Amino acid sequence: MTQSPSFAVISGAQVHEAITGREQQVTRMIEAAYRLHGEGRTVNPDSYFLRFPDQPANRIIALPASVEGEVNAHGIKWISSFPGNVAGGIPRASAVLILNDTATGYPFACLESSIISAARTAASAALAAVELAGRRGVRPRRVGFFGVGLIARYIHTYLVGNGLEFDELGVHDLSAEHAEGFKGYLERTEKGAVTIHEKAEDLVRSSDLIVFATVAGEPHVTDPAWFGHNPLVLHVSLRDLSPEIILDSYNVVDDVEHCMKANTSPHLAEQRVGNRDFVAGTLYDVLTGATTPPADKPVVFSPFGLGVLDLAVARYVYDQVTAAGDLQEIPGFFHEMKRYG
Repeated sequence: MTQSPSFAVISGAQVHEAITGREQQVTRMIEAAYRLHGEGRTVNPDSYFLRFPDQPANRIIALPASVEGEVNAHGIKWISSFPGNVAGGIPRASAVLILNDTATGYPFACLESSIISAARTAASAALAAVELAGRRGVRPRRVGFFGVGLIARYIHTYLVGNGLEFDELGVHDLSAEHAEGFKGYLERTEKGAVTIHEKAEDLVRSSDLIVFATVAGEPHVTDPAWFGHNPLVLHVSLRDLSPEIILDSYNVVDDVEHCMKANTSPHLAEQRVGNRDFVAGTLYDVLTGATTPPADKPVVFSPFGLGVLDLAVARYVYDQVTAAGDLQEIPGFFHEMKRYG
């Protein structure tokens, strides 16, 4: 007889404790998930966007997924983006994630997932930065952050946690207050010089590694000449770059089919030229050596964000909390367990 299923809730504080200071370990988990995805050992359907006609800036996204291997779980992340939250002093994004048992389908845990989402996004970006830079043979020493929210902070943490060191750090944001705040954070954690650039062009031209982490809904950086020094671009927010810049670059994505949707910059480029020939390959292709990024062209990594990555981190957190004896189960969560009462 199948054991009666249990259900646990894992708080953001527990998630934070489980992953903080383990940037390399989390990045290796993300790499393993990418490899499983590339080997066809995951299921990652399209994300579903819940939008609101009277609140076009807001959205809630469902990311279902399934991962084999050590993760061995099904699940879904439910993440909201309400940019107006920032003015009220709380983060833009909030999220929960449900893990389901692969044998019974029963959900066995609900985890606060804004931290998981930020960590997997940052680990993905850091993995891409290290792998792409290493294969180009160009170690970036000047990093620029275009957008300075929670994701930018996590990406910085994961870049440094994976061994990247910077002599110069640039900051650009539409909000001078937020730019100053991020500058202060960097100065507390970095030895390199930190500069706020009022003009976007100055940030781009002065950086070898550029991190786009904005809430832009459509391209706002349009001049390919800004990228004439052939930087490595982590295009995390997906909609910052014009089709002209995408078409002028060497493009790597996390998943081609996923990235060519929802009017991302690569999707707009595809609509412009009617093909996907401008995509050199996926991060899995880079990891396996199937494609090698050049040093004499801008290299752009555009990750749509895969639910399989969230599941990998969530399973790790669940196992860590369980091993520590801190799992908070909800007694009687599943009530009607007898078929005929």
